[in-house]
Amino acid sequence: MIEEDYDGSDEDVEYYAVRPNKTQIKKDIAALFVLGEEMSNLSPDQLNTLMLPEKILQAVREVSGMPHKGARKRLLKYIAGQLHLIDASPVIEKLERIKNKSVHAVREHHLAEQWRDRLIAEGNEALTELLDDHPEADSQQLRQLIRNAQKEIAAAKPPKSARMLYRYVKELLLDEGLTQAEEVSAVGEDEDEEEYWEDQDGL
Repeated sequence: MIEEDYDGSDEDVEYYAVRPNKTQIKKDIAALFVLGEEMSNLSPDQLNTLMLPEKILQAVREVSGMPHKGARKRLLKYIAGQLHLIDASPVIEKLERIKNKSVHAVREHHLAEQWRDRLIAEGNEALTELLDDHPEADSQQLRQLIRNAQKEIAAAKPPKSARMLYRYVKELLLDEGLTQAEEVSAVGEDEDEEEYWEDQDGL
């Protein structure tokens, strides 16, 4: 175990003392400690995308399953010390992308829930608004799902249609997000192409 290799003493971090700016080093280590905690909350697949050195990866895997006690804190200090020995900026950038993606997923979830509740409560009025925003949607299927969901609520039945309505709306929102991402990507490609030809003109 990685944690067994670290005895909790200060010997592993003595090299900090010989560096000039001790205050900045302490701030850096504190930030890397937090980084270790954030990485410990990732799923195995997300963690693998960070491309961590094997020693750090193994330590993060271990700390993710440990209770919030002294041993966990010591291992997080060890992880922070190891991260300080490498260029952690690529790890931080990848982690930020994961966090932004998670925030976006939560926002989509809440938005889909809001639309589902409005469609069931308001019926055609909310549906017209949704179709104005998403003309590609299947209006007939949506109306059927809304009617069925309303009947389920009236009869106190399990919300099967409401769940299907939620999934349909969420897919609409997801498709919209992918389209916007493609548009941004296309704009970026056009800009890159323009810069390329400008560079060629300057040769």
